[in-house]
Formats: sequence, structure tokens, C-alpha cells
Amino acid sequence: MQALNSSPSSRVSSHLPSSAAACLSIFGLLTQCGCASLQVKMGMKVYLAKTPVSTIEVVQQKGPGIAPGQKSSLVASVIQPDGTVLLTEGAGGGKVMWRDLQVTATVVKVNNKGVISLPRDPRKSDRQLPQVTITVPSHPGLRTELSIPLRYDVAFAANFSGGDGSKGSDGTNGSDGSSGLPGSMDPNNPSAGGNGSDGGNGSDGANGGPGEDAPPVQVQVALRVPATPDAHVLLQVGVFAASHKKFFLVDPQGGSLSIRADGGSGGQGGSGGRAGRGGSGGIGSPTGSSGRDGLAGQDGHSGPDGSGGSITITYDPQAKPYLSILRLSNRNGPRPVFIEAPVPQLW
Repeated sequence: MQALNSSPSSRVSSHLPSSAAACLSIFGLLTQCGCASLQVKMGMKVYLAKTPVSTIEVVQQKGPGIAPGQKSSLVASVIQPDGTVLLTEGAGGGKVMWRDLQVTATVVKVNNKGVISLPRDPRKSDRQLPQVTITVPSHPGLRTELSIPLRYDVAFAANFSGGDGSKGSDGTNGSDGSSGLPGSMDPNNPSAGGNGSDGGNGSDGANGGPGEDAPPVQVQVALRVPATPDAHVLLQVGVFAASHKKFFLVDPQGGSLSIRADGGSGGQGGSGGRAGRGGSGGIGSPTGSSGRDGLAGQDGHSGPDGSGGSITITYDPQAKPYLSILRLSNRNGPRPVFIEAPVPQLW
């Protein structure tokens, strides 16, 4: 029965010879610790300096394009003279180590694991074309470049909601009563057992703290002038609240912007303390009476929810047909207000 209740991994290892189990353990450690020299010896990785290479290519793992605030993994393919393709580690799941490649980028940033990232603020990348260049220091002359299109047809979000209230502290448990002293059950000299003492009452749980109010939010929406006649219409959106400024560039064809200014939820009330148990009566003739159980403490009440912040949207008349990209939420707040007025380009 013990074998049936064990996990799959423990069932497998329990039937493996000790040498095989040890190999699996070593393999797992190598995979986790990233010991390059040992991984190369075991065929899990390769040194490009000792590997013949004819060409190199690079793509984005999940397709071309990146939006502000997003990350994207690169996968490089190293092709050998005989046509064998070696992929990079990480997202590529291959044997080529990123440390054997030199990666430079413009507009986007790239880390030492082949992951690129684009700043969240669209003003830093607008009308630019990110570029990634990969070279192989151990093979001078090998080079590949990748242009990364900017995307704005994704779901963006700006959250200015109030924080949730703190949970109320739990009540303390009542103390258990003590047992009565034993008497005598000797027929010739009987004595009653002592009574048990009553259990203590549990204390009440504290009330939860109030949820925070969300701040007022001002939104400006302008139509971004297309760079070319065939370019997509984009919306410039500025969201301002509590000294914070956030900017977005949204493609109405598939893109959206969620703006939240919900009041924070009230904190949960603390649990009432457990009632103490009455002590048992002492043995005797007659047996003593047991003490009464105490009363359980009452649970605390949840704190009140915070108020939602007001949301005011000022939009340029040209942007009116595209206002459906906005997803607004200000729970416990007033109805959002829309104002049509000229809005100049935000940057």
C-alpha cells in the first residue's frame, strides 16, 4: 500500500538501481546549476570556438513584433557546414550558449539570456525600428541582423485602484477549565469528586481595516498623425492621477486600454477566539460535575470598501470613433465623464 500512495517520481526512483538514480540526480543538478564545462562533456552544450559554423540566423520565439512594456525571447540558429542546425539555450532549448555570442541592440534592451525588452513608455520608441545584431566572436565574419516591428494591437492597462484594507486580528482562544480533584470510590469511605472549572470565553476578532479610496483620474485621447498615408491610425492616450503620468499608443485594430480606479476592498474581519472547554469532573462517589464550556468570540466585521476615483476623459473629435478601445472601471465611484474638445498631440 505504501508504494501505491507514493508520488510517480518516488515510484520510479525506488525501482531504479542506485547507479541509475545517481545519474538522474547528477543530470538534474547539472541542468539547474548550469556548470558549462560538465554540460559540454556530457553533450548537453557545445563550445562554438570548437564547433565549425557556416551561417547564423535569429528569430523571435513567438513571432515578430514587440509592444511597449513587453519582453520577447530570441532564438538563434547556428548552421554547420554539413547542414546541422544548433539552437541556442533558453527559449530555443538547444546546445549553443548565449555567452558564446555577442548581441547588440538598438531601441530595445537585451540581457545575457537572449531576452529583449521594450520600455513601457511609447514616447521612447515611437517611429523607430528596433534592431538586433548577433556576431560570433570565435568566428569573425559571422553576423546576422533582425529588425523588430513595433506593435500596438495589444491589451494595455493602467491601474490606480486603492489598496485593500488590512485584515483584522484574530481573537484569542479561551483557556480550558481545569479538571476537578479526584474523590474516593471506596464503598466504606466514599467522597465526592471535585467539580471541573468553567472554560474561558474566546475574545472577539477585530474588524478589518477600510479599503483605500482611488484618486481622481484624468484621461486625454488624441489621434496620432500617421507617418504615411497607408499607416495605421493610432491613438495617443495620456492617463494622469496622483502625480503619476502614464502614456500609451494604441492601435484600434486589436488594441485596448483598461483604466482602473476602483476603491480598495475592506479588510476581512478577524476570527473570533475558540471557546475554552470546561474541565471534567473529578472521579469519586459521586463524580464531580464538569465545568461549562466558555463562549466563542464573535468574528470581526469586514472593513468598508474604499470609494472609486472619478474618471474624466477628454477626447479630440477625430478620436471619437475609436473610444471603444477604452475599458473603464471605478467601482464605488461616480459615472465616468466624457468631454469632447480639441486635444493636441501628446508628444
